[in-house]
Amino acid sequence: MTIKTLQDLLSEGVEGRGVLVRSDLNVPLDFPVSSDPQAVASGGVITDPGRIIASAPTIKALAEAGAKVVVTAHLGRPKGEPDPKLSLAPVAARLAEELGRNVQLAGDVVGQDALARSEGLTDGDVLLLENIRFDPRETSKDDAQRAKLAAALVELVGDDGAFVSDGFGVVHRKQASVFDVAKLLPHYAGGLVAAETEVLKKLTEQSERPYAVVLGGSKVSDKLAVIEALAPKVDTLVIGGGMCFTFLAAQGLSVGGSLLQAEMIDTCKDLLDKYADVIHLPRDIVVADKFAADAESKVVPANEIPDGWMGLDIGPESTARFGALLTEAKTVFWNGPMGVFEFEQFAAGTRGVAEAIVVATGKGAFTVVGGGDSAAAVRSLGLPDDGFSHISTGGGASLEYLEGKELPGIAVLEEDTVED
Repeated sequence: MTIKTLQDLLSEGVEGRGVLVRSDLNVPLDFPVSSDPQAVASGGVITDPGRIIASAPTIKALAEAGAKVVVTAHLGRPKGEPDPKLSLAPVAARLAEELGRNVQLAGDVVGQDALARSEGLTDGDVLLLENIRFDPRETSKDDAQRAKLAAALVELVGDDGAFVSDGFGVVHRKQASVFDVAKLLPHYAGGLVAAETEVLKKLTEQSERPYAVVLGGSKVSDKLAVIEALAPKVDTLVIGGGMCFTFLAAQGLSVGGSLLQAEMIDTCKDLLDKYADVIHLPRDIVVADKFAADAESKVVPANEIPDGWMGLDIGPESTARFGALLTEAKTVFWNGPMGVFEFEQFAAGTRGVAEAIVVATGKGAFTVVGGGDSAAAVRSLGLPDDGFSHISTGGGASLEYLEGKELPGIAVLEEDTVED
C-alpha cells in the first residue's frame, strides 16, 4: 500500500487541527565543566544541529498551514526517568531559531503541564514535549504499556488529530511514539521520512554501477548483516575503522593492541574467502602508543603493527587507494569513520575518504552518507553538506533498511486502518 505523506495531509487541511509530529531531534551535546547544578540543569551546548535543521521543514509547513503542532522526540538514553542533562530545553531554543517562531517546551511528557499547554494552543503554535524517553513506557517491551503512552499522546491533539512520522532515525524502533501512536490516529510520512525512504530505495533498487560501499566504525558485529546483504550486490566494499583489525587478524596478521573482536575472526575469514574481489582492507595503519589526542603515532604497514601499539586510523597509502576507487564510482554509500576523527592526528583517513566521495558527487555520482558518526564527521571536519547527494539522519535505520529488515515505524504507516 502507498504511504500517505505530509502533502496529502496538507491537502486535506490542518487548520485548527492538532497534529502530533514524531521528530528525531537527538543531537550531540557538549557539557561545559561546571559544579553549578543550575548550569547542568540548563542543558548542554548543541555541537551538531543537523537533525534539528532537517526536522524543521515538516514542522514549519504544518504550523504555517494553521495546525496546532505537538512535537515529540528523544535525546540521549535516559533510563525511563527525568534527567536534567537530557532535557530538550536547548533543542527547543534551537528549533525556534530554525522555525522563526516561538516553541513552547512542556515540563513533562504527557503530564499536567503538557496537557494544559496543548489545550491552550492556537492555530500555528508549536509545542515540544519533554524528552519522550523520560517515560519508561516509550521503550517498553510490553505492548499494553506502550499503548497507554500512545493513548496519552493522542489526547494531546484530540480525536480529530493526525500523526506525522518524521523521525527517520527511530523508524527501526517499535516504540510508543513511533509505532503505537500510528495505530490510533490517521498517519502520514513527514517530508524527512519520505525523502530518506526514497534515497534508500534508490540505493537498493536503482543503483548505477560501479557501486561502492564504505564501512567503518568499531565493531564487525554491528555491520555484519549489512556486509552480508551488500557484498553480493556491490563492486567495491571498503572496510576501515576499528572493525578492519578483526579482518586483518582473519588474514593471520598481528594487530597489536588494536580493537579486536576475536569471536568474529572466523566469520571475517569466510567473508574474505567469499568476497575476495570485492572487499578492500587497509594496507597501512596509523598506530599510537595510547588512546589519546596527544599520543605518539607513526605509520606502519598493516602487517607490521607493533605489540602494545593500537591502530587509530588508516594510513596515507590506504586513503589514496580507497580514494581512487571511490572517485570512479557512480553510487556510494558511506557509514562509519575510518579512524578516531575526533583526534586531529587520526582524522586524515576519514577526511580523505570523505573528500573522495565529494569528488565523486561532483562527477555525477549518487552519494549517501549513512548518518551517525559519518554525518558528524562531515560537519566536524568542515566538509560541505552539498558535497554529498544525501546525508541521512538515521544511521541505524539506514543500515537495517539496507539489510532488508522490516522497519516497524515504516510498516505501520502502510496500514490504512486506525484502531478505536
